[in-house]
Amino acid sequence: MLAISLTGCGYNTIQSQDEQVKASWSEVVNQYQRRADLVPNLVNTVKGYASHEREVLTQVTEARARVGALQVTPETLNNPQAFAQFQAAQQQLSGTLSRLLAVSENYPQLKADAGFRDLQSQLEGTENRIAVARNRYIQSVQAY
Repeated sequence: MLAISLTGCGYNTIQSQDEQVKASWSEVVNQYQRRADLVPNLVNTVKGYASHEREVLTQVTEARARVGALQVTPETLNNPQAFAQFQAAQQQLSGTLSRLLAVSENYPQLKADAGFRDLQSQLEGTENRIAVARNRYIQSVQAY
């Protein structure tokens, strides 16, 4: 009788939803990593055209290094301080990338470069993927 009553308690559902939350968080981290991986290529492309914009290029490189230095695990979500560090690093990278793209507006030759346009398109697509992944994560947490 006890074994039959345990099958209806929802334990398997809870475990399944917990795994879904972890998988959704992993997708968010994967998209952030994809963005971080695009940064060096973008910086190198801009560097060729806008070498005197050294400060912006340095800031982007440093922000990317901070993001890369953080080890993100599912336990990061349970540690408010580590999660705040992760979020701050991601926000700083977003801000410096925005400045880098603003700098590129001053260089018509750069904007016409096919490699730069491709990287910019990939970056925009990745930002959209991040938004979708974060939304799926939020939905998973709500269901859990």
